[in-house]
Amino acid sequence: MPKQGRRPEPAIDDDVTGGELDRSVRGQLRTLSKENAEGVAQHLVMVARRLEEEDYVGALAHAETVVRRAGRVPAAREALGFVAYRSGDYARALTEFRTVRRLSGSSHLLPLMVDCERGLGRPERALELLRSPEARALGPEDQVEMLIIGSGIRRDMGAPQAAVLALQGKLAGPPRPWSARLYYAYADALLDAGRRDEAREWFGKAAVADADGETDAAERLDELDGIQVVEDGVEVDEDSSPA
Repeated sequence: MPKQGRRPEPAIDDDVTGGELDRSVRGQLRTLSKENAEGVAQHLVMVARRLEEEDYVGALAHAETVVRRAGRVPAAREALGFVAYRSGDYARALTEFRTVRRLSGSSHLLPLMVDCERGLGRPERALELLRSPEARALGPEDQVEMLIIGSGIRRDMGAPQAAVLALQGKLAGPPRPWSARLYYAYADALLDAGRRDEAREWFGKAAVADADGETDAAERLDELDGIQVVEDGVEVDEDSSPA
């Protein structure tokens, strides 16, 4: 059987230099030759750009190119894993995230690994990761992310009250960068547990905390209040009757 030629690499946009990468990622590329490092950096930038455009096919082409050129660089495997994760290919994402942890010794991707196990329909394995020593060693923001995912897993398992309890310990104190997501997850758990009035209160708090529009808390609040926004921008109360 004839040997297959090297597959062509996806095109780099003219304005991409590779210098757009975070310094820590550029540092990982120092193990490569100068020419290869520059090319890998450009492809990594293109991965991020295509993901932002929700062009998962394009992002995957760039991520696979990065791995072919720099397979032992953690940032390369992380890029491929993240594309797979965003595309819903949780098995491939989990494999890549495990490789990143092995290459780097870092557990920063553990929240995504837990979510992959959840996506693969393995809630018990996900909960095992949540309770691992590596999870307890994560920083505050990642700890909250793990709690949010854990709450969702308990809802998947038909335990909405446990999902509520999983988040209660982190609600006190002043707002933090992750507060909108935390409040939103708590409201969702409350709603699933049949506690509608409390859910409405916490969707409201999430909407106030969500200055960057990270969640659809305001829309969820409108849904609970029976408000519908029609195409011309006029809000209509779904419960109201025409005159």
